[in-house]
Amino acid sequence: MKRPPEKLRSGFTTGAAAAAAAKAGLQLLLTGQVPSAVEITFLTGKITTITVHHCRLVDANKARCSVIKDAGDDPDITHGAEIGAEVTLERRPDADHIRITGGAGVGVVTKPGLETPPGHAAITSGPVSMITNSIHELLSAHPIDAGIHVEVFVPEGERLARKTLNARLGIIGGLSILGTTGIVRPMSHDAYVATIEKSMDVARATGLSHLVLATGRRSERFAQNLWPALADESFIQIGDFFQAAMAAAAARRFSSVTLAVFFGKAVKMAQNIPHTHAAKAELTLETLARWTLEQTRNRNLANVIAAANTARHAFDPLKKSALPVIAHVAQKARRCAAGFSANQVRVRCVIFDYDGTAAVDTQPDWG
Repeated sequence: MKRPPEKLRSGFTTGAAAAAAAKAGLQLLLTGQVPSAVEITFLTGKITTITVHHCRLVDANKARCSVIKDAGDDPDITHGAEIGAEVTLERRPDADHIRITGGAGVGVVTKPGLETPPGHAAITSGPVSMITNSIHELLSAHPIDAGIHVEVFVPEGERLARKTLNARLGIIGGLSILGTTGIVRPMSHDAYVATIEKSMDVARATGLSHLVLATGRRSERFAQNLWPALADESFIQIGDFFQAAMAAAAARRFSSVTLAVFFGKAVKMAQNIPHTHAAKAELTLETLARWTLEQTRNRNLANVIAAANTARHAFDPLKKSALPVIAHVAQKARRCAAGFSANQVRVRCVIFDYDGTAAVDTQPDWG
């Protein structure tokens, strides 16, 4: 009997972690008791309990608390990170005043196009709402004539941010405090697609009309070497999200896109596969072998391609004796990309050799 798949465990976002730390700090100030855990209401209405990692009074009007971010079974660079909040009671005439800022390890937005304007801490509206709601919950039970200042901090934020795309988005000095609902859905692709879309928003806000879409860091680096005059914001890593990236480019009215890819991804793109991680290698190579036969009429070469382990394995014999097959793949990938943009975006496709040179370029004279 086939075992049912194990249910993957959900987690909570950096925004929910910040809200929990803020609530713990305020609870300590209002009650004098150090909480071992706090209840947080996600923006979906679901309530969860989050364990408090550290919590202490700094002085009579200030507490500093933190929690450990738990991303569940989602692969997340912030899983296990300490997320904290320093909560200060401020004697102000407006007792409802709540101020939320970023401290050490929280990035600062430096480019337009994101939800948060330049010059502000990279704390999006979801976390702001969760922090504010958590504070109001406590104040309803323990009213106090004071303003509340919450400074979010992430002790390892600057180091962890180097493993993210924050710098590309113009978020400098630390992590973003994120979360539309507070819940991390395991194995969700939403965060990656959101990063692609935000990167495009930044590019659009800086006045760009052309993008270079690479599937990973290496292909992006080769593209940057090939077109050094282009702005950094032009280059966007799309991972496996072929269809989503092209649809996002069309929605933001970019006039043109260059696909800067290696052969394996290009072959999947040429087969109109929306998410290029999903294709099975044997089916990809069967199609590539058929195209090889159609383009060359060389059955022996087609058999070699069909027997290859991977598309990369097939690349060398094609480059050596059948470059038109690679060009055919590039043209088909270009047309499929245009199709995913509802033919609203002009597309060029460059397939890189593994040494960084351009093996095929569908429009070498295109600016």
